[in-house]
Amino acid sequence: MSDGAFQEIRDRLEVIAEELADLSMERLRRSIDVGGDQLPIDEKRLSRARRAVLKAADILSEPGRRAGFDD
Repeated sequence: MSDGAFQEIRDRLEVIAEELADLSMERLRRSIDVGGDQLPIDEKRLSRARRAVLKAADILSEPGRRAGFDD
């Protein structure tokens, strides 16, 4: 896979991470609007998913890294 293909995937992963962050913020706002004083139940799951997506993007940005061969 070429560096250009890696860059394209990294870009898509970064967009997905932003979408997850937006969804998390939307749920937090909704919880606050209804008077909630605790994090929504999905918050932890959304945060974990966002971190995993960002980690995947970071792994793909490492020079000389071949996916699946040095984990």
